[in-house]
Amino acid sequence: MMKTITIEEVKAKLDAGEKINLLDVREPHEHAAFNIGGQLLPLGLVQSLQLDEIEHLKDETIYVYCRSGNRSGQACLMLEPYGFKNVYNVVGGMLAWQEMYPS
Repeated sequence: MMKTITIEEVKAKLDAGEKINLLDVREPHEHAAFNIGGQLLPLGLVQSLQLDEIEHLKDETIYVYCRSGNRSGQACLMLEPYGFKNVYNVVGGMLAWQEMYPS
């Protein structure tokens, strides 16, 4: 069963100054246009198991986001079998974030 977290919950953690691991699985141009401080690792790299950049996060909680929550959900399902035990899909993704928190 995939774990999920709402954008409100993520925003509350960031606003409280919590140090959290955010993983952005969108494409570089999407990340450049708008992001909430996540580490960029496009879904294609996750799919081809190029996970070196996040290997050190295996035992940590990771909040995975994309544009709408679709790609991040796929990424969560792919990461779990490789020992990433605490991955959460950010429901609604950056579309919902920008709708709720317009800059």
